[in-house]
Amino acid sequence: MGREDFGTIIQIGDILVSEEVVTEYFACDYEKCRGCCCVHGDSGAPLREEETEELEKHYPVYSSLMTPEGREAAESQGFFEIDRDGDLVTPVVRKTHFVEGGVPGTSGYIGTPGLEDCAFCLFENGNVLCSVERCFFQGKYKFRKPVSCWLYPIRITKMPGGGEALNLHRWAICKDAFEKGKREGTRVYQFLREPLEFLYGKEFYEALSAAADHING
Repeated sequence: MGREDFGTIIQIGDILVSEEVVTEYFACDYEKCRGCCCVHGDSGAPLREEETEELEKHYPVYSSLMTPEGREAAESQGFFEIDRDGDLVTPVVRKTHFVEGGVPGTSGYIGTPGLEDCAFCLFENGNVLCSVERCFFQGKYKFRKPVSCWLYPIRITKMPGGGEALNLHRWAICKDAFEKGKREGTRVYQFLREPLEFLYGKEFYEALSAAADHING
């Protein structure tokens, strides 16, 4: 570890982790956000190349849970798009978004050009869920969902010389999650233990926890 003007960078193998990942608090407050991160933004969720293959392979299983617009987007655009930064992202439905008082499936949930729903969204009782993840929990396949969704609010950046950098992403719609994490004393890395261990292994997480203890005192 080394402290620079930009804070502490934790290095574990070829993985660099921003100090905020272990110092900031976070815990999804789904009762308040209702999954709005899936229907906000100007592009889809980042994808790894191998994830596009998983999405295509299992499409016959989860597609029945998607909206007709979502199925049309996936079937016409494919299982990924290239965003303006040149990155692979999930296909989107450029149609709707949350408005004040709006609930999916009601008259308060209106269309606004330029804002995008992930094509794989599942709308249920005013909540936004993931059709892919729903089928995973039903035991229909082993692919859970794109890593970028599972690992949020951590974003992964590929390093030019190899390795990856893990940084905290801040989004106004997750304000309640940062507040809930602080109330409960849950740090970002603790909330994301499962996906971190899935991606990098238990030894990585143990090393990250040790670094967090050192930094947080």
